[in-house]
Amino acid sequence: MRQPFHGRRHSVCTFFLLITLALASIATAATPPPDTGSGTAGEGKVIETMNSGGYTYLLVESGTDRTWVAIPETSVKAGESVRYQPGMTMKDFHSKTLDRTFATLIFSPGLEKNTSGDNTAKAAPSPSGGNDTFTSAIAAEKSAETPPASTSGGSGGAVVPFAEISVDKASGPNGYTVDEIFKKSKELNGKTVRVRGKVMKINMNIMGRNWIHLQDGTGDPLTNTHDLVVTTAETPTEGATITAEGKMVADKDFGAGYAYAAIIEDAKFLP
Repeated sequence: MRQPFHGRRHSVCTFFLLITLALASIATAATPPPDTGSGTAGEGKVIETMNSGGYTYLLVESGTDRTWVAIPETSVKAGESVRYQPGMTMKDFHSKTLDRTFATLIFSPGLEKNTSGDNTAKAAPSPSGGNDTFTSAIAAEKSAETPPASTSGGSGGAVVPFAEISVDKASGPNGYTVDEIFKKSKELNGKTVRVRGKVMKINMNIMGRNWIHLQDGTGDPLTNTHDLVVTTAETPTEGATITAEGKMVADKDFGAGYAYAAIIEDAKFLP
């Protein structure tokens, strides 16, 4: 009588192991190369500084390396030694307020400590009067709405870095931008939605479906609401702009640390 029970237990364990491995492969395939610098922190001497659009831009020198860092507007002078908090590295980021493109720019929430003094640097009040100065600064920089309060739109390990693109919103009464889908995720839960975006990444045949990362230039990279995952049996071309329609699911948790504030499942691609 015990053998069948052990057999079932072994099958269940094997099933969950396969699920975990499958989800891990999603993260491995979708995680950007190490040189994107996600979560980068550092310290050094400020060589140049400027304020614009609610940001303080710092050129930080450490040894022979020089790094541009953007933090919420803060009082910092050239010559000071600073330590900035971990942040997201953006490649070829264009600042609209400075009309300047940075080959590499680290978005940091702020300075951990001014190493040439005793006080931790504090961000100046937000130009818009908001409580979250960093979020407000990004909203001003990109001339976009303030992002939602959600701390993560999708699995941090699987998100694709933000791309400076602009894709027209999907047509129809159920058409939404990527940003709108995240903001209205609770309201749209279980409904059929349509979204148009650029295919940033494709992960093939994971748990019997293909996982497509779509971006349209909307959303906030700090909360991962810029990158929308769509699951489908179809196979688009990476880099193509497509319109996908499927069921929107809010707060989808696959386990093993992979949870999505919004995901579109069983999508079909429209002409």
